[in-house]
Amino acid sequence: MTDESSCRLYLITPPAIDLGAFAEDLVAALDGGDVACLQLRLKGAGDDDVRRAVERLMPLAHARDVAFLINDRPDIAFEMGADGVHVGADDTPYPEARAIVGDDAIVGVSCYDSRQRAMELGDAGADYVAFGAFFPTATKTPKTSVTPDVIEIWSSMTTVPCVAIGGITVENCGPLVRAGADFLAVVNGVWGREGGPGAAVAAFERAIAANRPS
Repeated sequence: MTDESSCRLYLITPPAIDLGAFAEDLVAALDGGDVACLQLRLKGAGDDDVRRAVERLMPLAHARDVAFLINDRPDIAFEMGADGVHVGADDTPYPEARAIVGDDAIVGVSCYDSRQRAMELGDAGADYVAFGAFFPTATKTPKTSVTPDVIEIWSSMTTVPCVAIGGITVENCGPLVRAGADFLAVVNGVWGREGGPGAAVAAFERAIAANRPS
């Protein structure tokens, strides 16, 4: 998942999906350009629904060398052989998530606007920290609103990778790329973009390349 040379795309599933239709959209997205990671985020779904989604979608990601993470279910991530888990402040605590999935798995953490939380969890061994929301988003109600300088300051302080999240689109991602974000976490900016997810990923790839710091 990590690529120190470039900002990369980090896809998150919509909060509710039709598994068959979404699998087709996922293939189109992953074949559209460079994607580092897919996070399965089905808040409120039953355990068996999450397992079925993993069974259907994880092979599609792995066939394209895309890491597959599960939101706040370290138990299912470990059980199903996912690459790791992402946890927020109200989810499974980082130490518990790490203990469940093991040292070799990816554990990412939401840090919102808090560099202190990010430093503490980075020092504890988190594989990446996520800051946001950077822009208005309809996916969920954000806890905080932040500006690209958070990314710039973080990138100058540490080598722990950072993820930018919250309302990111092809049109507004440039400042985040220039600030040094390692990953752009995107939901509706890909799945809801006119032209389809494949074209959206290709457009993001072009926008990242155009704004990459020299």
